[in-house]
Amino acid sequence: MTTKNQRQHRITKLLKMQAVTSQGQLVALLAEEGVEATQTTVSRDLEDLGAVKVRLPGGDTAYALPELPVHQIAPEDHLRRVLGEWVVEVAYSGNLVVLRTPPGSAHVVGSALDRSGLDAVVGTVAGDDTVLVVVDERYGGQAMAARLGDVAGVAGVAGVAGVARVAGVEPGRN
Repeated sequence: MTTKNQRQHRITKLLKMQAVTSQGQLVALLAEEGVEATQTTVSRDLEDLGAVKVRLPGGDTAYALPELPVHQIAPEDHLRRVLGEWVVEVAYSGNLVVLRTPPGSAHVVGSALDRSGLDAVVGTVAGDDTVLVVVDERYGGQAMAARLGDVAGVAGVAGVAGVARVAGVEPGRN
């Protein structure tokens, strides 16, 4: 059984991936993904999500979701300002990058990265003074750490030893 939040998340993804012209089509697309929903349920979900019909080139109409500020891609200069002001240390290991900030500032950096539109950033986890950035393995943590360190103006990006030091363990020891 799919929860309402899971169903609405799938609807959001479907509307972003393709033109959905009717509620019936959406019901069928959800069914293809193993999600059972009636037209009435889909209608309520579309209303909850704030979906509207928009005119496509050629005159057809399709459902679209308004872009919420949290989902808008932030300009690169915003990322440069945030990282330049708040990131004090950058380290990496494998496909992970660790950004250190002053206490209470990690969420600001994590949010800026989430909204940056950097394709290689899979996601972030922000604590109080640390942001863990999960990077696409094909791009790698070292390359992303160098890039973010450059954007932040932080010299000396640390490798595995730096991450171990941040974690409070000695590299090569258990």
